[in-house]
Amino acid sequence: MQIGYDTGVLEFDVPEKRLLGVFEPNPVTAPRRGAEAVEYALDHPIGEVKLEDKVVKGQKVCIIASDITRPMPSAVALPPVVERLNRAGVPDDDIFIVFGLGSHRKHTEEEKRHLAGALYDRLECVDSDPDDTRRLGFTSAGTPVDIFTRVADADFVIATGNIEYHYFAGYSGGAKAIMPGVSTPAAIQVNHKMMTSPLSYAGNIGSPVRRDIEEAADMLGVDYIMNAVLDEHKQIIYAVAGDVTLAHREGVKFLDKLYRIPVTEQADIVVVSAGGYPKDQNMYQAQKALDNSKHAVKTGGTIIWLAGCKEGLGSALFEKWMTSYSPDEMIENIRKEFKLGAHKAAAVAMVMKKADIYLVSELDDGFVRSMGFVPFKSLDDAMAAASAKHGEDSTVYVMPYGGSTLPIYEG
Repeated sequence: MQIGYDTGVLEFDVPEKRLLGVFEPNPVTAPRRGAEAVEYALDHPIGEVKLEDKVVKGQKVCIIASDITRPMPSAVALPPVVERLNRAGVPDDDIFIVFGLGSHRKHTEEEKRHLAGALYDRLECVDSDPDDTRRLGFTSAGTPVDIFTRVADADFVIATGNIEYHYFAGYSGGAKAIMPGVSTPAAIQVNHKMMTSPLSYAGNIGSPVRRDIEEAADMLGVDYIMNAVLDEHKQIIYAVAGDVTLAHREGVKFLDKLYRIPVTEQADIVVVSAGGYPKDQNMYQAQKALDNSKHAVKTGGTIIWLAGCKEGLGSALFEKWMTSYSPDEMIENIRKEFKLGAHKAAAVAMVMKKADIYLVSELDDGFVRSMGFVPFKSLDDAMAAASAKHGEDSTVYVMPYGGSTLPIYEG
């Protein structure tokens, strides 16, 4: 079999008697793609009437869109939404787009144009601003619901985004456009501290992080959503529209059909790749694949993590934590104070508590060891070492698309 690594592939074979499975996206029926899928979703809303039948002429309409760090193709997905608003009598001057930055940096005008596409020259496009918010109260978990004033003041709020697995919120999409999308770093810190809960894991819709997110969105009031599920090429393969929770859950069901893989047995060894470049250009990006693999490996097992990391770790704070603290210290530190960048180090630490990690990368061996990993330059060498550790009859799973496919242990 071939596994993506950096800009190429690695050839890899496992004896059939040892191989428990190769995790690839499940075959699904998706008759509509791109803007056509969005139009279909808007014509068949879930838990709501059609958008053009709900919005009222004279209302100021806010469309929340993903920022540049997310794969959502807003330039494709948003024009059908705006066309429905226009059809209902809402002119372009009464519609504006807010890019939900969360804790991320502001966009350049070129990035805004890329995200909004043809709408950039028609609609006002602004970044959310954590220094200009209104406090709507506190969630039951104590998270301050601080929302960008432009969003809080809007008459009609539409949340957009893509639905994918999130390693501690369970799933992205839906209310996540509100928290953390248009909130503040201080509020996000309170919400994200719950990432260390044993219930905060990918594929769990009952994650305490997501419950808190949805409670915050309820306090604001989201009038409509349009969410998409993307294929491995980041193209829209399915879309949902309507009620912020009901439509989101239908999108989650489709995502699970595509990428969720139930397993009844965990393996001694899991070989996982982020899929190659650009997903493994740095460790910060490749972390998602590692996190997904933890569900398939036995406690005390070994994960062989393929991540070229030619650009290093991808975050200065992530690197500082990975090279300065033990796994226990990272987990304890993130519980005390959530820090963006460091949170991924804490997530890696939780995997390290379960299994040994053999890293096949372009990084210096000494540097790799300083993070608590075992370094290799060859997948064959890593597999030989793992087989020597666990025995020649040890079991193996292979995850060529580790960032997308999610094994869920049902044993």
